Amino acid sequence: MARIEKLDLGIIESISKILGDTSNGFTGSQIQKLLYEANIEDIDALNTKWKRLNSALANKQEQDGCANYVFHFLQLAMAPVRHYSDIEWFNDTRFKLNRVLSFAGYTLEENGKIAKTEKAATIRESSARASKLREHLLSRSVHPDVLYYCKEELLVDNYFHAVFEATKSIADKIRSKTGLTSDGANLVNEAFSFKTPPIPHLALNSLQTESEKSEQKGFINLLVGLFGTFRNTTAHAPKITWTIDELDALDILSMVSLVHRRLDKAVEAKKLYENLNKII
Repeated sequence: MARIEKLDLGIIESISKILGDTSNGFTGSQIQKLLYEANIEDIDALNTKWKRLNSALANKQEQDGCANYVFHFLQLAMAPVRHYSDIEWFNDTRFKLNRVLSFAGYTLEENGKIAKTEKAATIRESSARASKLREHLLSRSVHPDVLYYCKEELLVDNYFHAVFEATKSIADKIRSKTGLTSDGANLVNEAFSFKTPPIPHLALNSLQTESEKSEQKGFINLLVGLFGTFRNTTAHAPKITWTIDELDALDILSMVSLVHRRLDKAVEAKKLYENLNKII
């Protein structure tokens, strides 16, 4: 590894606070083991976790005159193989570390390796560059359309508008597949109802059995509920009075992702039926 310029001590302190956090950081024994593996002297073993780690990393950097061993420690600590059973923790911790590292012009990539990046000058830039919400969504393999419709909001972790834009994307796709122009519950019923007319615009299956018809009805209820609960609320309630936290946003966007996958596979039943009648 090429020589890495010394990090600002404030960056080392912030890294230590993240990895030595009382609730979500490494345990004392884990810190001891990681320092040993990284060949960094544990000079302050009796102190609190983050201060212990800060002392060790800052001392090593001062001895070497460079940050190489600090990064070596980070890569050992954040090696994906160590955290395969807790992906949420890995993504969350990597996000926090990247907010700090971005001020030095570095990023911790998904493979656990440090790489150079554009240096951030503000907290807003660093947040945008290391969006925790986007990382979590990518780890869940969400449908590309979810990311496409709310990509600008995701960059600043704006959960409110991310949910609003993502739910709007469902209506956009239904209109695109059917040629309908309505919205909300009316659009859903027009597109999927097989009562009037008897052949729906879109079908999830062949609609031949009661089970298949029940699936279609359930999907209608899911979409109507999704629009009513999230899209309509976010469209009419000001952001300051209707808040969505991170876990809510992840779950809602994951549900939107599921809907998009089902819509992609939905058959344009009415067009198919009309074309068959023309042939006959």
